Parts: sequence; C-alpha cells; structure tokens
Amino acid sequence: MNKFISIASLAAIAIAAPLPAQDTEKPEYPSPNAIVEQAAPEEWITIAPSDLLVMDLAPDAAGEPRRVIIQLMPEPFSPGWIRNIRKLAAAHWWDGTSINRVQDNYVVQWGDAGYDNPESGETEQKALPEGLETVPESEYLSKLTGVDGERADKIGSGPINNSNENYRSDPYGNTLFGLGWPLGSGNFSLWPVHCYAAVGVGRGLSPDTGSGAELYTVIGHAPRHLDRNIAVVGRIIEGIEHLSSLPRGEGQLGFYEDAGKRAPIISIRLGDALPEDSSPAFEYLSTESETFARYADARANRRDPFFNVPAGGADICNIPVPVRRVKGE
Repeated sequence: MNKFISIASLAAIAIAAPLPAQDTEKPEYPSPNAIVEQAAPEEWITIAPSDLLVMDLAPDAAGEPRRVIIQLMPEPFSPGWIRNIRKLAAAHWWDGTSINRVQDNYVVQWGDAGYDNPESGETEQKALPEGLETVPESEYLSKLTGVDGERADKIGSGPINNSNENYRSDPYGNTLFGLGWPLGSGNFSLWPVHCYAAVGVGRGLSPDTGSGAELYTVIGHAPRHLDRNIAVVGRIIEGIEHLSSLPRGEGQLGFYEDAGKRAPIISIRLGDALPEDSSPAFEYLSTESETFARYADARANRRDPFFNVPAGGADICNIPVPVRRVKGE
C-alpha cells in the first residue's frame, strides 16, 4: 500500500466530482471535523507511548498544571536527533531547565538558558549526558519512503518521482502526506516541514546541527524557509496553549533578559517512562485512509454552510493531521 498521498491527489477528488446542476438546491456538505468524527475505528493508528515526550511546566499563576505532549517523528525521519532526545529524557536532563525564548509569530524555545543565550553573557550551565550523537546535515533529508526501507529511487512512478503530475509545487518543494505527517519532497528525498506546533532542534551556524538538548516549537505562521535547514523531530499534539500564550521575550530573538520571566520545566519524560495509569494515549487518523482523503479535500474546498467560495486548494500546514486522546490523565 502506498504510504504517501500528495496534496494534488487529494484535490483531484474534488475536481473529479460532478458539479451540481444550477437549478437544484445546494447540496449539504459535512465540515472537516464532521468527516473525522465519522472515521471507522480501524482508520485510527495508536501512537506508541515511547513516541510521546511529556513536558510538565511549573503551574501557572492560578496554580493550574501545565502539561505539553509531543509526538516524535517516526523512522526514517530525523533519527539521530530523536535518539539523542530519548537519551536526554532518560537522563532527566531537562528537569530544572526552562522556557527561555518566546518570539512573537515565530517560536518558543526551551533548554539550558545559559547555553541558549550567549548574548546575555551567561555560559553553559548544564553538562550534556554522555553518548549523544553528532548528527550530520545529511539527516535533514531522508532517501527512504517508509519503514520498509525501500529506496525512493526504486519507486518508479510513485509519489517520490518529481515528474509525477500529482505533485503540488510550492516555493519550498513539493508536498505530500506520509506515515501520518506533512512532508516536503524533491530530488528523491523527503523531509518534515515546519507547520504550526512542529518541534525542531535549536542549533548554531552550519555545520552545527544541534544535539536535541535545545528544542523549539512553532507558534506563528509556518516558517517553511527553515525546512531542510533545521531538524524537525516532532509536533505538539496537546498543550500548545501553555507555550503560545507565554509573554514574549524582550531581548534579541525573543530571549528573556529577566530570568524571572522564564517558565520553569519540572520534567520531560518519554510516555513509556510514566506510570501506566497516568501515561497519556493518543491516536492519529491514518493519512492513507479514505476518511483522511475526504477530510483533506474538505479542508481545501470548504463547502459547509459558512463558506460561499471554496478555495480550491490549501497549504499543507492548513491540513493538520487529526490526533485524538483516547485515555489517560
């Protein structure tokens, strides 16, 4: 079964559908959310607890808990950084660090404030655990099509082939969905893209690619110019409001100059390291499913009652893959 579906392939569903006659009543179309609610149970895919990163911040001013849950990218995307992230979580490295950068319409960043903010005159405060990998820039891209290990250049007429007429071109590369994620593609390669709530790895100047100790999430318009320049390692699937609503940093690039404004991180753990009765559980809608194809078409061509003019297309970041919680605290 093909693991990838292009944006244009989804749009073709709408193009192929016959238009209603002018003298008939306007048909009723379900909203994207209504389509997702009709998905069959077998179209939902369980996210393994080991693929969840659970970040607990200090309670807010009202004493309410603040938990942020990240889904890590699947193989074959960003594997070196994700191995590092697993080691950092196992070592409890993030405990006692902070949210130290909030840049409006851009990113929220967390980690060791001393390491991350050389402009403040601080120095690195916390030693990294042993055994972290130095990840090459080549891992920003993947030459693989999926977990079966097939090489993209062996696919022939599959969606990896840039001559495929089903591709939708944009300035940052062609786009498609695969393995439950929005992806860019070109030159027989795939890469994760920077949509809202995407999680990436902070780094210095090339050839530095970052270890994974400094992470950020997108809280504004999708900065697609970062694609293939910084590693995307996951996406926030719950609790983004705890980050996007933080006060903006007053320093350069949104760093907090006043350390008292940083949001303390109590802990970051992998989902399978939490007690079983408190480990959150989530599912995502398979991007190979018939329901996802209908949902994506509805996102690109809004025909439900509020809309007068269907757009006829959508940026890939405006078709978020549905994720739902199924149990847990």
